[in-house]
Amino acid sequence: MKENTKTNKRMQIWQLNSEERVLYRKIVFLLAAGFCLTPWSSPPIALMLGIVLALTHENPFHRISRPAAKNLLQLSVILLGLGMNLTVVLKAGASGALFAVGSIAATFVLGYFLGKWLKIPIKASALISAGTAICGGSAIAAVSSVINAAESEISVAMGTVFVLNAVALFIFPPLGQILHLTQTQFGTWSGVAIHDISSVVGAASHYGQSALYTATAVKLSRALWIVPISAAASYIFQNQQAKSAGGGRIHKPQVPWFIGLFILASVVRTFVPEVARWSPLVTQISETGLTLTLFLIGAGLSQRMLKAVGWKPMLQGVVLWIFISATSLGVILLVVHQ
Repeated sequence: MKENTKTNKRMQIWQLNSEERVLYRKIVFLLAAGFCLTPWSSPPIALMLGIVLALTHENPFHRISRPAAKNLLQLSVILLGLGMNLTVVLKAGASGALFAVGSIAATFVLGYFLGKWLKIPIKASALISAGTAICGGSAIAAVSSVINAAESEISVAMGTVFVLNAVALFIFPPLGQILHLTQTQFGTWSGVAIHDISSVVGAASHYGQSALYTATAVKLSRALWIVPISAAASYIFQNQQAKSAGGGRIHKPQVPWFIGLFILASVVRTFVPEVARWSPLVTQISETGLTLTLFLIGAGLSQRMLKAVGWKPMLQGVVLWIFISATSLGVILLVVHQ
């Protein structure tokens, strides 16, 4: 009887300590998120802070932080459109389109042969190629839904792209300074070669406002390729899905609707003078929202995701990333002189 009483007390103490630990993690997480809203924070700091908390304290809000990051990212991009003149958007998007067809096709071809050589599962290889060629996690989510990729394959691709995306946020601005890239050159380069729109905006905003506008337009025009690429992936994998046992139904491609709202916001900014007066403040709010987004994305990292990434998928991701970064930079230096 006494032993049972002692055991119950120990369990109550352990439960209390467990609840205190959860409360402590929540307080630390909220304080860190609040710091990301201050002028002392920056996109690289916010991302690193989120990663450190995720790996040391775990994310106490993991169920809501991922959808919150997605929604905040889309809202921030739309608000960024209110600070951009439509002429800038169309010009940057047109210049980025010149790189789109060739670089996307070349990345998928190289990714296919790398995947076969490294003996990476074909769906995981395709997802890594999609994330590198188009727009990181968004492309992986869209393509994985139409090819019915397994959770393990999605984790491998997401983990690979996440790590490289984080590295790009830190190294691209210094590289741009070393190479003496203009605002337009750096914006175009980062829009093509950095995976996710969040890190694209983070790196470009650190380089300059003109680079930010160019990078955003280039990346969003590139993100439109999610639809045809998803449709092509659905067609290619459809026969394989039908032959496999329990293949499941093929879903329709996810349309990045927020890009249309971004363009609409830019139209409003261009033709409504009252909105143009508020554009500097709106741009600042948008950049702050994107900084917080990077913190939430970093906090969404998990040890399970990192463990899922073996050296072969990471090697494929690195080779594809170096390929698209080097080739796009060479073309930009030859073509873009502003």
